[in-house]
Amino acid sequence: MLIVPRARHRTPIARPLTAGLVLAALLWLGAWGAGPLPPLGPLLDPWRGAWALAASAPRSARGAIPGLGAAVQVVYDDRAVPHIFAETQLDALRALGYVVARDRLFQLDLQARAGGGTLTELLGPRALELDREVRGLGMARAAERLSGALPDTGAERAALVAYAAGVNAYIDSLTDRALPLEYRLLGRRPARWTPERTIQVLLRMDYVLTRNSTELERLAAAGAVGDAAAAALFPAHAPIQEPIQPAPGGPRRIPLLIPPPGPPDTLSGAVARAFQPAPPQELGSNNWAVAPSRTRAGAALLAGDPHLDLTLPSIWYEAHLAVPDGLDVYGVTTPGLPAILIGFTRDVAWSFTNVEADLMDRWLETVDDTLRPRQYRLDGRWVPLELRREIYLGPHGDTLAIDTLRFTHRGPMQRVGGGGRWISLRWTALEDGVQIGTFPRAARAHTAREWLAAMASYRTPPQNMLVADRSGTIAIRSTGRFPIRRGDGRGDRVLDGSTRATDWQGDWPLGEEPQAAAPAQGFLASANQEPQDPRDGRRYLGSDWPMPWRALRINQLLRDDSAVTPETMRRWQTDPASPRADLIVPYLLAAGATRPADTALQHARTLLGAWDRRYTLENEGAVLFENALRGVAERLWDELPSNVRPGSGALVALLDDPASPWWDDRRTSGRREQRDDILAEALKEGYNEAVRGYGQPELGGWRWALVHRLDLWHLLHIAGLSRLEIPVAGGPSTLSPSSVTGGGEGASWRMVVELGPEVRGWGTYPGGQSGNPASPRYDDRVGQWTRGELAPLSFPHRPADLVPAADLLLRPSSR
Repeated sequence: MLIVPRARHRTPIARPLTAGLVLAALLWLGAWGAGPLPPLGPLLDPWRGAWALAASAPRSARGAIPGLGAAVQVVYDDRAVPHIFAETQLDALRALGYVVARDRLFQLDLQARAGGGTLTELLGPRALELDREVRGLGMARAAERLSGALPDTGAERAALVAYAAGVNAYIDSLTDRALPLEYRLLGRRPARWTPERTIQVLLRMDYVLTRNSTELERLAAAGAVGDAAAAALFPAHAPIQEPIQPAPGGPRRIPLLIPPPGPPDTLSGAVARAFQPAPPQELGSNNWAVAPSRTRAGAALLAGDPHLDLTLPSIWYEAHLAVPDGLDVYGVTTPGLPAILIGFTRDVAWSFTNVEADLMDRWLETVDDTLRPRQYRLDGRWVPLELRREIYLGPHGDTLAIDTLRFTHRGPMQRVGGGGRWISLRWTALEDGVQIGTFPRAARAHTAREWLAAMASYRTPPQNMLVADRSGTIAIRSTGRFPIRRGDGRGDRVLDGSTRATDWQGDWPLGEEPQAAAPAQGFLASANQEPQDPRDGRRYLGSDWPMPWRALRINQLLRDDSAVTPETMRRWQTDPASPRADLIVPYLLAAGATRPADTALQHARTLLGAWDRRYTLENEGAVLFENALRGVAERLWDELPSNVRPGSGALVALLDDPASPWWDDRRTSGRREQRDDILAEALKEGYNEAVRGYGQPELGGWRWALVHRLDLWHLLHIAGLSRLEIPVAGGPSTLSPSSVTGGGEGASWRMVVELGPEVRGWGTYPGGQSGNPASPRYDDRVGQWTRGELAPLSFPHRPADLVPAADLLLRPSSR
């Protein structure tokens, strides 16, 4: 989950920073400053400043937490993972809060501020627009309401309070010498933790995983080419079906007919222009499970790799919680949340991918005043708006800005454009309570079906929950809250806000959610694709689904191997093959053959034809293919606004319609292009662009390792504390997807679990357990992750089973 915008400048590959290099950099900054950061002279204090960063954590430490019922023993293994042995679940959560704060305090603070819209209080005016967006979406208001709605004696509040006690106990013990670097750079101190701050982290997760603007993209398209064409460009169903819930017959095509561009819908265009929807990126997450009948050892296997924005430190933190009452769970948590979110126990393992459902709807409202409305029209009468004053403070308590927000019964309302139109938003994330308690309940399950039953009350963000158990059962369910709409049920258009008849009518019942258990095929897989074949589902779940390129590849691998091993699963997580390239490349080659006299085009065609369509580090064809596809999009979608790009499903549909008017390039006069004209020209220009950027192909500059890089930015985007331009295999729509132009998206946690007589797990993420840039545990896993390797995960039954690399004893405190 990226906290601040990614910088886009490119810098050389950063070598791993030792403590000495960090200190050298800080000495230089202390003299010269660092742009917007304050002077760093205090960092040179030999006791409280940068020198203290190099001090390693003690091998044995002690701490105290108010409210602990008994002492908690924390044993760190050789990968710096804390194994927390406590007498009760609440004590384990107190200890988890303590150890996460010990390793990731600044990240904790920043995550909560990002979800609550208070970044300016730490970072100053440069974060004002980020905070305004978050509060404008109603997230700060929702956090207050959800926190206030927690019963004082309920299990959810108790868990949040226990976690907060652990975080605050560490903050209280923090000396100036141990203050994290980022606070020293900013001249600030950490804020105390509260249950509301955990809810802010949860809302931040929703912001990343469930925010969408499908109806706005469709509006923007309608404003250029009419509603009929726009509806086809953003279809209700993916034109290639390989659903999560297995369907008979394997993958299939759904006809998608795209009408020619029509007359613009001026009202749609005026409303949509104010929102500026972003072009889609077909990245995403994977998980799959294999039943014992298809594994070499006769034990169920499960693999998961959620793909999210990558930062240093990582969004994940590894931990093991062990409590005598049956809670014994290993996996990863997000700093700020009192639960293991993805992982395994002695009996079950699970992993998630995001359900790309439509959970945000928008209504065009009628208001009494186009500039400062106080009422909105509903069912023939004026209804008062809720007004909320938002004050944005700077680091020293100074007021940076004041906004007045307006809320209808549906949610926040915002003015769009200069025409005085107002649109309200309803979003499931703003309404659903805290469901952290589902995770420890599920971790006590002994079977896959028990685990799914324990997760039945989970609401948001909806996830494709894959689970396997030691008895050999594998199962999956798209779990969460999915609204039911009236009429045709569609939520991908802006609705009429003047009547309650357009409001949501309830939620999907659990039994209708896409799901499967113990499938006859012996495997299950999800990769953010449409969960249910349209023949099997009767309700609207979403639209403009990602094309199932990764699902096609996973299922192909699973169908072809009936003796799968953990090593096979690990290797598949970075498989570089591309069904997307397999489908599109033949069209490009055929188009190139129509102009045999064009020398540059024939060079391009020869190079593309020799490519095996695998995004390996050494391949030299991917750069040409991606250049060509970008050129196709520029020519094909020239009728649309530059920031509106349909997904690859629309392109696939038009490839089978060679004479469609969409292929005509409006920038040329006197001729009407068809499919092969556009494909050939894009292939040629893609070749020329690669030559200009990387030299002649025989010189080796087209190697993917030199072209395709990944950035792991520090949370404050300080280049010297980041790891930049890391060569990685994979590309768009491969099992390890990433954007072509660089950035920081990818597999945030890779895990494989074998559920044999003794459960075994392997995993890694790009980064390290520590958030201290001077620590050897800051980025010690980056190389392993880049190579696609996994580390064995220690899962001791008791502290004595582990040779400790360090230990921490936490005792009750009287404070």
